[in-house]
Amino acid sequence: MIKQRLAPETLAEAVRYFADPDVAFAFIVQLRWPAGVACPECGGADPSLIASRRLWQCKACRKQFSVKAGTIFEDSPLGLDKWLPAVWLLVNAKNGISSYELHRAIGVTQKTAWFMLSRIRLAMQSSSFDKLDGEVEVDEAYIGGKVTNMHKSKRARMPHKGMGHGHMKAVVGMLQRKRGGRPSTVRVAPVATVRRHELDAHVQRTVEKGAAIYTDYLDSYRSLAKNQWKDIYTHAAINHAVRYAEGAVHTNGLENFWSLLKRSIKGTYVSVDPFHLFRYLDEQAFRFNNRRMNDFERFRAVLRDLTGKRLTYKELTSADLLPATT
Repeated sequence: MIKQRLAPETLAEAVRYFADPDVAFAFIVQLRWPAGVACPECGGADPSLIASRRLWQCKACRKQFSVKAGTIFEDSPLGLDKWLPAVWLLVNAKNGISSYELHRAIGVTQKTAWFMLSRIRLAMQSSSFDKLDGEVEVDEAYIGGKVTNMHKSKRARMPHKGMGHGHMKAVVGMLQRKRGGRPSTVRVAPVATVRRHELDAHVQRTVEKGAAIYTDYLDSYRSLAKNQWKDIYTHAAINHAVRYAEGAVHTNGLENFWSLLKRSIKGTYVSVDPFHLFRYLDEQAFRFNNRRMNDFERFRAVLRDLTGKRLTYKELTSADLLPATT
């Protein structure tokens, strides 16, 4: 068993630690199958190890499988000595890491680096269905790169070339404030519009009944104070034209998250295609929600959530005809 005191604490240590294929292999095996290796196809226990190829053969279904089977690493020709430092870089870089930076850092092509980062973001995606409760802040934002930074062909696709949010994507965020020893946590997702019916549906899906909801003065939130909602939520709004906080009524927690998100989008990724925006939201939400962990703990948390999240290049690009640029 790998003890935490022997585990890397910095990026430099992680690169050295996982440079040995046997160490990287043993590390993933122990994290994925702490109770013993099992066949991902039929669940058969105690498969036979083909040590020279780092493969197992199941005694029940007779199929061979590797430690990458059924994970974000599946079918990748790259070794774990490249994959694991890439995971470390993305989950611990406060403002993210671009595919160009990753391709220079680990010696792969930019296209490969972009594909790797997209697969890692899938592992960072939250699978929790627990609703937020207590005091919850709800706010919206518009996310996207500056039009002036876009390629001419991409700029021509934008619905509006003037001022406003025509080239940006609406995003709704909900933050459950810290309570007791639990830090605040955020849920964030792109939305088609910020109209009342859209935001009401998100609130109902994400926030537990009886919660206190704090918003700004956007007209779309006015329905939360109407009779049909009074028995479900307690709602209060802050008018940002007058002040940013009035006692507990504010959205400053989410404003902090928006600042971190926009810094990564504008400073690191420069321009994010709307089709892929949700992946970048998942990335930043993961780092925010796990900010009290140290680097190794965040790294390990992602690796423990690798299985069942395979992503092929065809799936990644099927609805996006533009080349990878971020």
